[in-house]
Order: sequence, then structure tokens, then C-alpha cells
Amino acid sequence: MEREIPLDRHGQGRGPAEGQVTRGVFYLRDRIVNLYLLGDAAADSGSSGRWVLVDTGLPGAADRIVKAAESRFGAGTRPEAIVMTHGHFDHTGALKTLAERWDVPVYAHPLELPYLTGRSKYPPPDPTVGGGAMPFFARTFPRGPVDLGERVHALPADGSVPGLPGWRWIHTPGHTAGHVSLFRDDDRTLIAGDAFVTTKQESATSVLTQKREVHGPPSYFTQDWDQARDSVARLAELRPNIAATGHGPPMSDPGLQRELDRLARDFDTLARPTHGRYVRQPAVADESGTVSVPPPVADRVGRIVAGVALVAVAAGAAAILRNRGGESQS
Repeated sequence: MEREIPLDRHGQGRGPAEGQVTRGVFYLRDRIVNLYLLGDAAADSGSSGRWVLVDTGLPGAADRIVKAAESRFGAGTRPEAIVMTHGHFDHTGALKTLAERWDVPVYAHPLELPYLTGRSKYPPPDPTVGGGAMPFFARTFPRGPVDLGERVHALPADGSVPGLPGWRWIHTPGHTAGHVSLFRDDDRTLIAGDAFVTTKQESATSVLTQKREVHGPPSYFTQDWDQARDSVARLAELRPNIAATGHGPPMSDPGLQRELDRLARDFDTLARPTHGRYVRQPAVADESGTVSVPPPVADRVGRIVAGVALVAVAAGAAAILRNRGGESQS
């Protein structure tokens, strides 16, 4: 049996970058984002067994994921499927590479398929919300889409998860229209994706230290705040014993439930920004992809950065002209 990683909310420092969360749940942190290998390890089951990969990290993560999978499930192993909580760039980085290398199907919610079949980009990120370094850089984040062609399929309508008996998927929209979370009822283990997270993802310091604390979904990429609030309430009602999220270290009860209840109760105060592109009016999406987005709001920081850049360019051009003038007089 592998040593399980510590789950109490008082853990300090970065903590392990990988490890067993609980029975049949293995966690791997890829820089700023988490992914999960669900299934019994070879040492526990006596064989490689069936397993499923949930999300695929950032670009360049494929080899590390394969190495972790083979260490856990045996050489040459491949999953029954890859299940996507959603298709943002930090969750799909190794998706196409792994799906082709392993020749396995990919599953996602029907509303997420346009972003995985090349049909639509996500709504633009909102760099004006949340404060901190991550929203500032969000203006440069890719919006997709990934094109998996016929390799990607809609999750079963009955809520089952292909390759994972005992687990069910739950539609938890808000961060994206087709966001899903996974839940195992027998021990109330939750794979929450980005419906809520366990570190303040907007803060570069929190991302680096991986301080455990329940927060709303990453604000700079959340496109419907009313749906996000309802999804947090739905997950809080499940009374999870363990939550493994898309960002931040896994957490367990009682600290988990206390903080998740507080987030659900006070979501509009704790998580919803006071202003921003999607705060009052959400982006609209359907099974064809993004339908409409509200107009951008004033981006004071962006204007300052653009102004500084313009001044730097002008200063550089002036210096070049001065140098050329000096050369012509010599």
C-alpha cells in the first residue's frame, strides 16, 4: 500500500507533488495544476487493473504522466479512458498526445465537446478580477480549442463514468458551461475539478506554497458566476470526506466541510468578484460552443502596461534616431 499524502488543512509548504490521496485515487501536480489517476495500483490489486486518467495538465506533461502511470499500474499500461473535467488549456496540455499514444477514448460533458473538437474557443479570460499575478497573466492564456476529432465522446447520460465502477459524474457548470466533477458515494470522495479549488489560484504566492484553503473557481476563467455558486452548493450538499481539486492540495474533513459550507453560504461575498466582465452578465454557450460574451470592462492595469510599453518603444525609437543623428554628424 502506498503512503497516503497528508490531507489536513494545516499543512505548510509545497507538500508532495504526487502521491496516493485515498483508495484508488493517485494525485499528480503538474506545476500549477493537478491531474488524477483513478484505479487500484498493481501492488494493491495483484494486476495492472482498470484505471482512468482525469485531466492531463499543461503542455509537456505527457512523459511524466506516462512514467507515473507505469510506476503505479505496471509497464506498458494504458487507461480505459481519459475523462476531462473541462477543456481549459491547463487541463488539456497533454491530452492529444496521450490519447493518440495510448489509443484511448476521451470523455467530457456535451457542452464541453466544441472545445475539444476544434469547433469553438472559450470566452476570453477576464484579467480584471481576483487581483494577483495570475489574472494579470490570464490575458495571454490560450483559449483553445483542442481538436480530438472522433476520439472524444459525450459522457454517458446516466451519470456513470466509463471504466470507473462506483463513480458518477455531476454537471457543475459556471467555470465552464460543461464542467463536471466526479464523486464516489461509498466513501464520499470528490474530484472537483475547478468547481472550487483548495488554494487561492489568483495569487502566485499561494500557487507556489500550495497553502490549503477552500476558494471559489479561478476567477479569471469563470464565465457564469450564478452557475458557479449553484455548483458549489451542489457539491457541499454531498458532504465530501475528501476533495481533490484542479488546483491546490487535496483536503479532508472536518476542515474541508467547514470551509466548503462557508463558501457555499457566502459565495457572493467570498468568491464572486465585485466587478468584471462576467460578474453581472455571463457568457452564453450551447452544444456548438461559445454563443455570446458580454463586452469587456475597463482594464486599468492593462492600460497602464500598454502605456508603459508604448513609452518604452518610443524611448527606444528616440534613442535609435539620436544615435543615427550622431553618426551622420561624425
